[in-house]
Amino acid sequence: MSRPITLFTGQWADLPIDEMCKKATQLGYDGLELCTWGDHMEIDKADQNYCDERKALLKKHNLDLYTISTHLVSQCVCDNIDERHKGVVPEYIWGNGDPEGVRQRAAEEMVKTAEAAKRLGIDTVVGFTGSPIWHALYAFPPLTEGMIEKGYEDFAKRWKPILDEYQKLGVKYALEAHPTEIAFDIHTAHLALKALDYHPAFGFNYDPSHFAYQHVDYVKFIYEFAERIFHVHIKDVYWSDVPKDIGVFGGHATFGDNRRYWNFRSPGRGKVNFENIIRALNDIGYKGPLSVEWEDSGMNREQGATEACELVKRIDFEPSDVAFDDAMQKE
Repeated sequence: MSRPITLFTGQWADLPIDEMCKKATQLGYDGLELCTWGDHMEIDKADQNYCDERKALLKKHNLDLYTISTHLVSQCVCDNIDERHKGVVPEYIWGNGDPEGVRQRAAEEMVKTAEAAKRLGIDTVVGFTGSPIWHALYAFPPLTEGMIEKGYEDFAKRWKPILDEYQKLGVKYALEAHPTEIAFDIHTAHLALKALDYHPAFGFNYDPSHFAYQHVDYVKFIYEFAERIFHVHIKDVYWSDVPKDIGVFGGHATFGDNRRYWNFRSPGRGKVNFENIIRALNDIGYKGPLSVEWEDSGMNREQGATEACELVKRIDFEPSDVAFDDAMQKE
């Protein structure tokens, strides 16, 4: 095994952190990617003593920590805020629900998250960005001139000051490129980087499941942004080879509805080609963790997490340090 295998705790936040650590060790993981909800990593409490206690807890269970993830609050930084956000962010972020106030408090929390990462001794935070223009994906009524450009300008205006603080702290921000975010495929990832003037603290949490069902070349993404792949999620997705009742947009149906064209699946149970991903990660020299994100509405999560850990151990490998035909050459 060439890279550590971690488990993202976002889908396990109903478990207390101590129980989560015990379970991850039992399942065979090398470490955790702690989410910043539930009691796994509480940013409003994350002074040095709290962070030291978290590190000690993981060490007690023989687990390492490489990143923390802030998907829920980070979504609010430049999103169109409505009642959906109230259901996922802490009350101190939501406040009175005034959209601009929510955005400002979320931005402040992003900086505090970087400070917590620094105290934990890690250099990567994973999350979302939100998007003021996701609603304009399907362009009818016709988009007004400059509407998309203004969306990227707003994104940059809100995120550049945050990223400046990350850079000062020696912490990187890894956007999980994803539908509903400012970047959701190769083209929009380039637009996001350009809007930020290629800020050195900004890169990507690579998750192939969000590209595959869109028919985006998820292996090319690795090569296209080789210097910006800061973290990797191992997550799978299945899509149908025949027409379905519900298309790629999801039809307002819940995840797991088998009428859908696509659904997330536990690693190894979908159609993502992880062999090609590992080879591409080797090509770009990625040495960070492979973090399993279990999302499968039709499968028991403990079985899924167990299988996934075994899968990653089997498929991950170090690149060769010799050419296989060297031994055939005469001296």
